[in-house]
Amino acid sequence: MPDRALVIVPTYNERFNIARLIPAVLAQDPSLEMLIVDDASPDGTGGVVDAIAANNDRVHVIHREGKLGLGTAYIAGFGWALERKYDLIFEMDADFSHNPELLPEFLQSVKEADVVLGSRYQGGRVNVVNWPMSRLFLSYAANIYARAVTGLPVSDTTGGFKCFRRNVLESIDLNSVKSNGYAFQIEMSFRAWKRGFRLVEIPIIFVDRTEGVSKMSKKIVREAVWMVWRLRWWSLTGRI
Repeated sequence: MPDRALVIVPTYNERFNIARLIPAVLAQDPSLEMLIVDDASPDGTGGVVDAIAANNDRVHVIHREGKLGLGTAYIAGFGWALERKYDLIFEMDADFSHNPELLPEFLQSVKEADVVLGSRYQGGRVNVVNWPMSRLFLSYAANIYARAVTGLPVSDTTGGFKCFRRNVLESIDLNSVKSNGYAFQIEMSFRAWKRGFRLVEIPIIFVDRTEGVSKMSKKIVREAVWMVWRLRWWSLTGRI
């Protein structure tokens, strides 16, 4: 019996992207289902997903009361997935920055791993399209910084295209996860690594969104700067 796999996609004002993304994801493998976690998008994203889900039992949706952030969206999705005993749980962006056609490669790679991470920087290469140089430099430098502070043995600590085996998420107290922006990606990988799970990276090409607006902010950057030190301290004091 194949593993049951759930792709979790947080959304906020993504109605044009999500209507195209859902069929693109489901076409990759019959084992894949999707959970859209929508933060009360003013553009009606939630309604678009409801209409699709009404006619497709592989599509599910959580409606939240407001814009509560990336990390809490994934935590809500993880809890939903664990309650329903999915074997593989994916993280994926709504804006086609993550190519759905790579999902079969994740499914293959996770057979030999506990966590599979899509890396924009594997082997020292930079596989990012449509970012200004300033954004690219910030991301690349942030990954060097995060690796130096935490010791995480991966090339892309902040990437958000991932696949977890269920037992990885079951081993983590999800209520204790503190990050909510891009630092959430660092924290989840760090917690998995510290528990002895095997992290494997596969190369991806990250293509910046063509529809909608980026969610990056100074607050998210500040959170990431400080969170890596908190993670290191928690590790040293046995809190992780």
